[in-house]
Amino acid sequence: MADFERRSRTRKLPSSYTVVVMPLVLSVFMSGIVSAVATVVNVGLGATFITKWPGAWGTSWVVAFPSLLMILPVVRRIVSAVVETPR
Repeated sequence: MADFERRSRTRKLPSSYTVVVMPLVLSVFMSGIVSAVATVVNVGLGATFITKWPGAWGTSWVVAFPSLLMILPVVRRIVSAVVETPR
């Protein structure tokens, strides 16, 4: 019962925020993973990775987030042209 009460008090953003929140979350994960892989390939795992990766991630995210904001509408149109909509 306490869990239900806690969840009912949790506030969520309106659904109109989806167009910003989805690319935000996606860009955090995508840029983190891609920058980690690129950093490991270039410097290997170890102390150098730990010092280089946060900067690489930040730089990647600064590019990824606005890119996703611009590209996701195009991707949605392409996907809707290729994938059948359920009835």
